[in-house]
Order: sequence, then C-alpha cells, then structure tokens
Amino acid sequence: MSRIAAKFDELKIQGRTALIPFITAGDPQPDATVDLMHGLVAAGADIIELGVPFSDPMADGPVIQRASERALAHGVSLHDVLDMVRKFRERDPHTGVVLMGYLNPVEVMGYEPFAAACAQAGVDGALLVDMPPEEADEWLKAARGHKVDTVFLLAPTSTADRIQAVAKAASGFVYYVSLKGVTGAKNLDVDEVAARLAAIRALTSLPIGVGFGISDAAAATRVSRIADAVIVGSALVRLIEQLASEGWNPSRLDATVYQLLRDMRSGMDFAGG
Repeated sequence: MSRIAAKFDELKIQGRTALIPFITAGDPQPDATVDLMHGLVAAGADIIELGVPFSDPMADGPVIQRASERALAHGVSLHDVLDMVRKFRERDPHTGVVLMGYLNPVEVMGYEPFAAACAQAGVDGALLVDMPPEEADEWLKAARGHKVDTVFLLAPTSTADRIQAVAKAASGFVYYVSLKGVTGAKNLDVDEVAARLAAIRALTSLPIGVGFGISDAAAATRVSRIADAVIVGSALVRLIEQLASEGWNPSRLDATVYQLLRDMRSGMDFAGG
C-alpha cells in the first residue's frame, strides 16, 4: 500500500481530514526546501504537495508564478526537486509526497525514467497539470510499474464523462479545483463544492482533496467537513514570499507559515474533520 493510501485509511479510521500544504521546491532558495518540508509535517501536514518550478505555470496565480520564478532564478530543475525529496526521506520515511508540475520537464526526462526516479527518490505521486487522462496511457503504464500514484484535477465544469475518465485513470486521490480560475482565487462557495463532491463520489471511491481558494483556518475548517483532504498553497507561498522580501530568516517561519498550518489543523480537528 502506498504512503498516500495508508494515510487516507489511517485518517478515515480517526474521523479526520487530510491537510495537504503546497510549496514550490527551491523557493525562496534551494537549501530552504527540505527544512520547510519537515516544518510543515511538524505543523500538521499529512501529505506534502511539492511544486516543480516551471516557466509557464498556466494553472497558477501570481503568487505561485512568482515562486516558480524565484526557484528558476536559482537554477532549480526537476532533477534538483527529486534530490530534495531524496534528502527529505533521510529523516522522514512516512509522509507522502506528491510532485505537482507541468508536462514539459517530464517529457524531456522521459516517462519511464521519471517514474523510476520518483520511486527511487521516495516520491509517492505526481500531478501533471496539463496531462489529460485521454493522453496519459504511456505515463500511467510507467507510473503504475513503479507504484507512483497519478493525481488528476477535476473542476466545477467537469462533465460526468470527464469525471469517469479521471476516476478510471487516477490513484491516490482526486484533486477537485473548488472554483473557476487559477490558484489564489477567492469566492469559495462551500455549498456548491459539497454538491459537486457528491456527484464525483457517485463515480469514484478515491479520496477527494479540495484546493484553490483556501486561504485561512476558517475556510479550511468549512472544507474539511465535506472533503477527504484540504489542500492549501497560495496562502503559504505568499507568507514565504513576504519573509523572503524582508530577508530570509527561517526562525520566522514558526510564527507565520507553520502557525497558519497549525491553525488550519486545529480548526479542522475541532470541526471533526
């Protein structure tokens, strides 16, 4: 059983919802990422979503776009990201790690070499934003051969046919984009999300994580009542950006980035999620 599946099974028994923070690998500087990952786990992360820097992150809003730009300015590559996960695994053999990124760097490396490298480094899953399930056969064959989960996105506009296609191809969990737009967008309608999740659950037994538009503990708490996982990215990356602009000092993470995650975890647990 994968780390991702094991974690969701564990949380289901406990009656809790997974908390999945996102950060961009190499932001604000390459040597900060592994310590950030450990800090997120200590603050309540159940699974970590690690962004692979890319020059044209089409699904991401300005905050995460700038994070990619900062990482790329340091020359951070897909190989570097895999090395970061490998180093993270030296101290943490349990927490699931999902790489979120875009197809181009993976195609350059090759599907089979990338899947093998993920397995060797300790990566548990990959979310390739611009790979639809209809074009994923070659990747899915490589990923399944190396026991790497493939996470797909669903959106408010996804049809029943698209939901079925994702349900057939996905493993680990399904990522539901809670609103139309890019990461960091606002106007989260929890009732609308709940209705969409019910339709998705009718077609898949996979856990469903909800992301986009979750910026504070109150939003995380509301979403935790209806989802299997709460995914938070821009709110954390924005705090990292602010700290970097003031002169990077890791000691300040506890009162900012980690405190936000602790507040989310506390609210979710209090709500029974």
